[in-house]
Amino acid sequence: MSSTEYILILYFSRSGSTRAMAAEIAQGVEAAGYEARQRTVPAVSPDTDASEPPVPDSGAPYCTKEDLRGCAGLILGSPTRFGNMAAPLKYFIDQTSDLWLDGSLTGKPAAAFTSTGSLHGGQETTLLSMMLPLMHHGMVIAGIPYGEADLMETSSGGTPYGASHWGGSSEPRPLTAEESRLCRALGTRLATLAGKLK
Repeated sequence: MSSTEYILILYFSRSGSTRAMAAEIAQGVEAAGYEARQRTVPAVSPDTDASEPPVPDSGAPYCTKEDLRGCAGLILGSPTRFGNMAAPLKYFIDQTSDLWLDGSLTGKPAAAFTSTGSLHGGQETTLLSMMLPLMHHGMVIAGIPYGEADLMETSSGGTPYGASHWGGSSEPRPLTAEESRLCRALGTRLATLAGKLK
């Protein structure tokens, strides 16, 4: 792949679990020969005077519309908020009507990943909620096929709708071996699809 071809891994993470998943997904993307470009979004606040610094203190840089426009594929990640994606990620996506109007993302592959505090905390509904705007953008949605044996064996996260992680509510749980492998599998699948759809 040329140095300009990349898969955008765009996520919001508060406790670090979703960020850890993004790092595993990036390994899968890079194993398939694409650059993995990790980006995040600033938090939102009900205080209209509050603002985030223009560059995050740590972690991935903030995403720009040009990051989105130039990607060969998109993997979107969020913690679960009442069975839905987190507000900061939704707010960012809501600002992308110009990309929708000009079809910048049409025909590119996309996938989703999430982390929840409880095992049945809405992983699948969150993944599906993230897919809805991607479908409106005309993206080609990919999940994780059951050819990945970990989908049948995991007792933590992992769904055919995308990668997931059971992060715990009191004591944070690290990614399990199955969750890590499924994250990497999702990254590899998306990058491989990007090459085929190019």
